[in-house]
Amino acid sequence: MAAQKQKSKAVIGLMSLVAVFFVVLVIFSVYTVKVFKNVDGDGGGFNLSSKSSDSIGVIEVNGVIFDSKDLVELIQKAEEDKSVKAIVMRVNSPGGAVAPTQEVYDEIRRIDDSYTTSKGKEGKPVYASFSSVAASGGYYLGAATRKICALPGTITGSIGVIMQFMDLSKLYEFARVNPQTIKAGKYKDIGQPSRSLTEEEFKLMTTMTAGVHKQFIRDIEKTRKDKIKGNIIDLAQGQVFSGEDAFNVGLVDELSGLWACARNIHKELKLKGEMNLNYIKKKKKFSFLDMVGDLEEASTYVREMVKNSNTPLMMYK
Repeated sequence: MAAQKQKSKAVIGLMSLVAVFFVVLVIFSVYTVKVFKNVDGDGGGFNLSSKSSDSIGVIEVNGVIFDSKDLVELIQKAEEDKSVKAIVMRVNSPGGAVAPTQEVYDEIRRIDDSYTTSKGKEGKPVYASFSSVAASGGYYLGAATRKICALPGTITGSIGVIMQFMDLSKLYEFARVNPQTIKAGKYKDIGQPSRSLTEEEFKLMTTMTAGVHKQFIRDIEKTRKDKIKGNIIDLAQGQVFSGEDAFNVGLVDELSGLWACARNIHKELKLKGEMNLNYIKKKKKFSFLDMVGDLEEASTYVREMVKNSNTPLMMYK
């Protein structure tokens, strides 16, 4: 009986050690993924100096822009932070929906215009640093700033608007499916996959898309009219440029990475102390679900790193 109790204690002790080891592993994994998430393509996502009272706020724009709320909140947070003397929009985005992109554009313009009109007493100067891709809506946000920095190999431009509909009428016919639509309003069922657009509808949607395209060009000209070399209409036909080509036609102001761009901003504004990059983030409440999510992201990061170990960083999709 005594031997059985000792055996049970040994098993419990071993399980306790395993549990402790698991907790340590979880904490280490979460810490590791958070470190990787804070590392930027130019070398790091940490403050270059903790001694300086003046900092340059960095707001990351990653992925497709579907919503403006988070970005606007970060921009306003940087605006309210007294230690932040300038804002850099770090863009790595292929574009996004029109309305949220325009909302973020307007907020950037508000803050930067306020800095200009008040002669530095209000607002803050806003700059852009393009990473791998800053195309379409990504470039739109860059155009809202007073200066755009890009790397020679950055993919940018793609100044245009696209709208797509899927005509599955032949597939429905093949599958012997006959969708029925009830509508009130002549154009209410435009874009339904059960039929193709009529000639009138095609012209209507083309006119609307052309109007949004003009808005895009008009917003670019607000800040870059005197910088662009040549006719903006010719440069805004949806074509993409390398950062170097964009620089040559005036779509980009400086060929540099984030840190070089920030050093020039620090010098230009005569900020105190050493250059200090302050990544503006939303504070997240810690929870078990966050931990699970971070663990999943960590494993995904490792898998992608192994899978793409022999793949060049510049890719076309």
